[in-house]
Amino acid sequence: MGAEFLFMDDNARPHRSNIVDECLQSEDIIRMDWPAYSPDLNPIEHVWNMLGRRIAARQPPPTCLSELRRALLDEWCNIPQDQIDNLILSMPRRCKACIASSGRHTPY
Repeated sequence: MGAEFLFMDDNARPHRSNIVDECLQSEDIIRMDWPAYSPDLNPIEHVWNMLGRRIAARQPPPTCLSELRRALLDEWCNIPQDQIDNLILSMPRRCKACIASSGRHTPY
């Protein structure tokens, strides 16, 4: 990824587990300092949520890792581009809401 690569996560507990720390260290990946209670304005979180709902709605659900991988790839490709565009276009509203709430909870 190059010497200038800097990894950013949102301080969620799973991202801070020992196994994740060990993996990042083994790959010489430097983690960005991130405040513990910073607002998450990243619209990709909503895309992950869409993807999770699509996988949960599958009938029959994936029953093994290879099926899950295939389902994730299929569903990722089937997320409508307009939904992603709308998330990107919502960034000015997200930032304004975050500023208005002094970094606390927003409707996003």
